[in-house]
Amino acid sequence: MEQLSIGSLKRLGKAAKESQTGSGSDISGIDDLGDDLLLNVLRRLPAVSFASAACVNHSWNSLCNRILSSPKFASAISFNPSLENAVGEVIDKVLSEPIRPHFALASIGPSSSLEAALEQIDRKLGSRVPIIVNIAEGIIGPDISDNHPVEVQWELTEGEEEDGLLSPEGNVNQGILLTIGYLPGLKTFVLPFLFQHKVGPKDFHVDEFVMDIKKYTAVTSDTESPAGMILFADQETDLKSFLQKFEYAFPKETFIVGDGGSRFLYKNDITTVTRSDDSTCAAVALVFSKDRRKPLGIGESEFHVMLSTGISPIGGIYKAVSVKCRNHGTWLTAARETDRLQLDGQTILDEIYDKLGDHIQYPAFYIGVTKRRRCSVGKGRVKRMEFHEFHHVDDANEEYLIVSSTGIQTGDRFRFYVSDSKAALSSSKKVTDSLAYLKQDCDSKNDHADASSSHCGKRQVFGGMIFSCCGRGTSFFAHPGIDSSPFSTNFPGIPFGGTYCAGEIARSLFSSYSSEDDREGCLVHCNQHVFSTVYLVMSYHLPAP
Repeated sequence: MEQLSIGSLKRLGKAAKESQTGSGSDISGIDDLGDDLLLNVLRRLPAVSFASAACVNHSWNSLCNRILSSPKFASAISFNPSLENAVGEVIDKVLSEPIRPHFALASIGPSSSLEAALEQIDRKLGSRVPIIVNIAEGIIGPDISDNHPVEVQWELTEGEEEDGLLSPEGNVNQGILLTIGYLPGLKTFVLPFLFQHKVGPKDFHVDEFVMDIKKYTAVTSDTESPAGMILFADQETDLKSFLQKFEYAFPKETFIVGDGGSRFLYKNDITTVTRSDDSTCAAVALVFSKDRRKPLGIGESEFHVMLSTGISPIGGIYKAVSVKCRNHGTWLTAARETDRLQLDGQTILDEIYDKLGDHIQYPAFYIGVTKRRRCSVGKGRVKRMEFHEFHHVDDANEEYLIVSSTGIQTGDRFRFYVSDSKAALSSSKKVTDSLAYLKQDCDSKNDHADASSSHCGKRQVFGGMIFSCCGRGTSFFAHPGIDSSPFSTNFPGIPFGGTYCAGEIARSLFSSYSSEDDREGCLVHCNQHVFSTVYLVMSYHLPAP
């Protein structure tokens, strides 16, 4: 059926018409039967043949639009060592059913070429499809061979980096995950954050990035606030200022997820830009905005973001006393919240080691810093907001505690956190339960709609995306498949794609990490995470008849 040519379809249509003409029965009933048969044929076509069928005549185009009246989502993974062949395999897979791609996201292995991957995907999908390609720490999704969910992390030793040999798990460090989506009722566009090296501080230009998102959204929507965005940033970009501005500028309904530390390329309908001598593309956003010209008969897409955390607090609360910024990091001294005695970095870290006892094998230390900041965008009203942001603990000496990135101020309160697989398993179970409630809600609405012989209120989950910390995975849990299981368990057969990344992004509240102070946690924003997994689940409400 999938190899059926357009010429064969035309002959089928002609035969159906002749059959209807020669019959003396109710013509409208035969017409309906003919449309039903043709719909059954059209929805089995691969995307390229389907696009050709939509051009046959007005009637066929109308039938094709009926098939694509609801969202479509497709994802596939190939580990073919040839990038060209791998791209061909995932393209064939995601285009094996009717779809008109509104966007494409691709994640490739560290041994593959970003430029080559983008060029090949662009050539096959067409110049009007916005594309983002990034080099991921690993990929999650359905294998093209059997659609079975796989989780693969790429981790080369120093000797293997040059030779492109097998990773410790036995997987070639060349592979690709391709995800495409069709979302009727929404518009998608790709916007870069281009930082001019010789013009002012980077934080200032984040305002321009936010205003560009608002401007482009307003062109297609009745509001300046997008439905959401998937954000990618390079490893040299400190996203904290971005996420603070986004939290100020966009309502809580605007979802923001993504990867805060990878190399990437992008293509929109204007140009392809990465780096030049005087500028850097520090971040890029795939933005979703509601279409004010949404056709009749199109329902509403909804986006649900859930977070599985993977760290636990340890020790008491400290307050930063002396803070210095050096080499893109922060050197600080602190005092316990309960007294004023100033402590050096080694003393602070020794206190944490004492708390850990025999569990010093924990691989990662962080401080979670609560920051109260004045926020604004452009000439907007200044607003004081609270954020909880994580900084990796790099070192300590007899004078300072040394942590990654900047943005800490004197007086900021912080607490130590360690990666914790048991806490991650417990949190993953909570996400599984939350997705089960979402599934039950969809099923109950669908049962009600069927009982009333109406589509009104009917809802379905049609796809999902996962952004998981590269520190998780099989080695962290001592068991494979944990990061993808909340989605695949609740929605078997529903397509999803995901990556392992270094700095997973999701808008959330600090209360996601602890229930010790729900009153405070409900006011504190926490948008970039460590040792966590972010789930973006997409559902669709069918319109009222």
